[in-house]
This record gives sequence, structure tokens and C-alpha cells, in this order.
Amino acid sequence: MTTALQSPLPSHPVLRMRLASRSGTPRPIDGAWWPRSYDLLSELPPLLAGLPRAWGHITSVTVNGATWSAVPGRMLVFNQAVRLRRTVAASAPHTIVLLAPGRGRWDLLVVPPDATEESAEPLMAAAAGGHV
Repeated sequence: MTTALQSPLPSHPVLRMRLASRSGTPRPIDGAWWPRSYDLLSELPPLLAGLPRAWGHITSVTVNGATWSAVPGRMLVFNQAVRLRRTVAASAPHTIVLLAPGRGRWDLLVVPPDATEESAEPLMAAAAGGHV
């Protein structure tokens, strides 16, 4: 009798995010994030865990548009409260805004979850390069 060995599935999918390098000049977009769904409650913890430590503790997250599923006023992420907001501002319809008191604000382009790799890759590269 033989037993087929299966490679273990990763317990955490790879975070699909690209950040712009920090330079002295302000930029409108600080990178791009390609979530797997519009379920903010499941997508936000891996995003926050993958951010640079230098960004500090994110206490407020604003998503733009009506495409995200229910957004409660707050949620616990790694035992810390994060305030969640939704806006419909036309100025940046496909972004997520992350705020850390005393550290700053970061705006990420949100690549639609259903985007193909061929369409997502150029968007992420442009956002990381500051060309969005």
C-alpha cells in the first residue's frame, strides 16, 4: 500500500500588494492592493499584517464605493480596534485609505478582485511606480 503525498496548502494566501518606494515627494497613490474579494472583514486582516512596520498601527480604514460588502463601524484586527468607513467620493473611486495617528496616511489603489493577472499586473506596477 502506498500513500500519495500532497504538498500542503499555504495557510495564508500570498498578499497581493505593491508599495511605492518612499521618496521625499508626496504622491497621490502609495501603491496597489489586489484583494481576493470585496469582503472587507476577511480581506483587511491580511492587508494590515502585510504593511511595513514603519507605517505604525492603522486605526482607521476608508474604502471607496458601494462594491464592498457590509462595512461595520469598527472591527478588531489583531486585538486592536480599527475604525471602518465607506465613502462615495468621486475623486478616487478605487482606493482604500489607511490612517495611523502620528505616522501618516496611505492611499492604495484597489485592483478589482476579479481582474486577471494580465490586467492586474500593469495596474499594480503603475501604482507602485507612482504613475497612477
